[in-house]
Amino acid sequence: MKKLLLALFVSMLALGASAQNVQTHYDMGKDRGYLTTTVEMFRPDSWGSTFFFIDMDYGVGDVEGVSLAYWEIARAIKLGDLPVAAHVEYNGGFGQWKAGEFGGAYQINDSWLAGVERSWNAADFSRGFTLQAMYKNIRGKNDASFQITGVWYVNFAGGKMSFTGFADFWREDNVFGTNETDFVFLSEPQLWYNVCKNFAFGSEVEISSNFGGMEGFNVMPTVAAKWTF
Repeated sequence: MKKLLLALFVSMLALGASAQNVQTHYDMGKDRGYLTTTVEMFRPDSWGSTFFFIDMDYGVGDVEGVSLAYWEIARAIKLGDLPVAAHVEYNGGFGQWKAGEFGGAYQINDSWLAGVERSWNAADFSRGFTLQAMYKNIRGKNDASFQITGVWYVNFAGGKMSFTGFADFWREDNVFGTNETDFVFLSEPQLWYNVCKNFAFGSEVEISSNFGGMEGFNVMPTVAAKWTF
């Protein structure tokens, strides 16, 4: 449920608007069957824009309540009249898969990213695309990695439908048994039916390769509802 409305928020940047939303997803992927909530915020200013989201999973394994917390915060900084902006970002979190005093827990390695981004939007802001190219430092794993991110939005059917999403590709060393992998791919397209300007329902599909402790290619769908403030 990561940065899925960033592209829509980019369109709001041209209008000087800010936006916040809360999403609730029921994950129907293999061996999942739990809830995830996402809080997102985008706010532009005279220097650029700030975006963050917080994901929380609930009821993973035998854990009652929050079993994972993860967040990302990013800042875009205008570079005068150049068509690109500077981009800095931080990612991090932790999770737990077993309840109790001696329950199992894990940390999601902190990541620091820095690079540039460029956005393209239709004249009526019905669709758009943002491309980010970044240096990435993953604490304790990869000191000199990279990440390429694409974020898109398409509004259609008179604004009643929205297709949004992102795709990340980055270098990260992982070990799955005796297999070693060097790269990770993650994409989370969403399709929303906008009941009104505040409420929408729809679905997200997590498409990944070597992500989140899962080796190889995986597809994980959700059903979701969203409230925009």
